Amino acid sequence: MLVLAGTIGAGKTSLTHMLSDHLHTPAYYESVDDNQILPLFYKDPQKYAFLLQIDFLNRRLDDIKAAWSNNESVMDRSIFEDSLLFHLNADLGRATDTEVQIYDSLLQNMMQELPDTPRSKNPDLLIHINISFDTMLERIQKRGRSYEQIDADPSLYEYYRDLNQRYNDWYAQYDKSPKMQIDGDHYDFVENEKDRDAVLALIDQRINEIGLN
Repeated sequence: MLVLAGTIGAGKTSLTHMLSDHLHTPAYYESVDDNQILPLFYKDPQKYAFLLQIDFLNRRLDDIKAAWSNNESVMDRSIFEDSLLFHLNADLGRATDTEVQIYDSLLQNMMQELPDTPRSKNPDLLIHINISFDTMLERIQKRGRSYEQIDADPSLYEYYRDLNQRYNDWYAQYDKSPKMQIDGDHYDFVENEKDRDAVLALIDQRINEIGLN
């Protein structure tokens, strides 16, 4: 089970699709466009932050269980990133201490390994796409989701900047599985075929290093 990680606009979905084609494995994608809670969160984050993250947590575990049915799979979001996002919202006053405690306890219980389970819920390899804050803002503007735009809500600027920095700290502390980092500023794997091939080669090399082949 390969799992992509990265901030908004990093290219997780694009690289997931490329890896799925390259490795001939099923892909599992975060459901965003049909998520009815996400636009509500952007309108009233204090009201909907907890509900949104519980919904994401539930969807993520469904994907993990579905991936168990395949010997190989790739997912475009790590369940552990949800905790990063929720704690950011909590620090911004968008969730109560009680909600944080409930969320953390639920995540711990959901990810606890049980006897006789067929496979670990943790990924075999986490691939973090690291992009700069400027690149992040460019990608958000380019993909054009109205509720993500800073022009509509200037407070998102500070939110995005904090989020981007937290991803760097999160990756440094991540220890649930082998991991690797892709420089998303250096490799434009979405638009540049040469960069795409280079990134896939780096991932192939890491897969071989940790003995997944």
